[in-house]
Amino acid sequence: MSKRVRIVVTVAALVAVAAAAWTLFGRDDKGSSAFLTAFADRGTVVQSVATTGSLTAVTTVKVGSQVSGIIATLHTDFNRQVKQGQVLATLDPTPFEATVSETRAQLDRARIAALDGEIKLKRQKALFEATLVSEDALQSAKAVYDQATAQVTQLEATLKKAETNLQYSVIRAPIDGVVVSRDYDVGQTVAASFQAPTLFTIAEDLTRMQLTCQVDEADIGQVKEGQTVRFSVDAYPERDFLGKVSQIRLAPQITNNVVTYPVIVEVANADLKLLPGMTADVRVQVAQAENALRVPASALRFRPELLGMSSQGSPRAADPERAATQSQRPGDGHRAVGRTARVYLPPAKPGGDPVAVEFVPGLTDGQFVEVRKGDLTEGARIVVGVATAQGQDIGGLAGMARGRH
Repeated sequence: MSKRVRIVVTVAALVAVAAAAWTLFGRDDKGSSAFLTAFADRGTVVQSVATTGSLTAVTTVKVGSQVSGIIATLHTDFNRQVKQGQVLATLDPTPFEATVSETRAQLDRARIAALDGEIKLKRQKALFEATLVSEDALQSAKAVYDQATAQVTQLEATLKKAETNLQYSVIRAPIDGVVVSRDYDVGQTVAASFQAPTLFTIAEDLTRMQLTCQVDEADIGQVKEGQTVRFSVDAYPERDFLGKVSQIRLAPQITNNVVTYPVIVEVANADLKLLPGMTADVRVQVAQAENALRVPASALRFRPELLGMSSQGSPRAADPERAATQSQRPGDGHRAVGRTARVYLPPAKPGGDPVAVEFVPGLTDGQFVEVRKGDLTEGARIVVGVATAQGQDIGGLAGMARGRH
């Protein structure tokens, strides 16, 4: 289910609630309109920071090739479980074996030459001690021997390199895991001229995932390690998954002058429902109020003055914007503590105007707002909108629906 479909479903649900409230509480005596009301109640208010993220395995290794060649065989495929050291693929070994054989032959010749040079050097030393040859002849024999031994050392290193390349022609798994990607087929040429090409991608353990999400700089101060995270993916829209903040990386990402910080979330995936690369709608739970007195957030958007009505009472806030909480959608991460919010009670008598009541708001989850201080009590009826004779909702739920868009 897409986000737009979720919005439509949410708006439809709100309209249904409004219709039920209208049916329950009826119309006023004028018969032209009725106030839609809801009750202040007690419950849990969870304030969240909303963002999106992408799922990946905790450890992902790209397996490449350090040598160039043609792929001769493949021993694994997508989604296969592999063990450390298991053969994944082999390159055609013919050129590598030929190089090893050629180098060994050169090394054998060099060793024979070095042995011959050693024998001649010993003979020249004996003749020099008997004063039968000059010192120049002795030094020449020594130079020939030194060059031969150096050639042996060089060819031993070349042989070791050739044997190593022959070993590299067999591609093995560096870790236990599952193959999530295979980029080459049998017969394709692997070219490792400047960098090792990736043949396979192996995820170590898909029962443990991590969610990488970007949190806006305005909200990052509220995010702490260990906080609970709820998220959903489009593949399972009816299910909420849980995670925990494990790391807040100090590496800002700047996109179109918007600064965000990477937040890493640990996720258990025992049933393997979550797959690498899935996009998640994330809600980091930054604060929670248990058994809090709360009012519907839609009640704070109701404005009788915008409908040509007056309000009874003497509210302290003259600016209507002060009555709005700082958060009108779930999870924008702001608090309204210290501000005054305003809601309205139904008229005290038929045909009257709604009565303004102020309170100090606390946490909000977009659906409810916590009442920290004020004259509101549990069970109080609060106006959330006005239904006209045609059943239209004005000033409350409709405004909330538009806010969700």
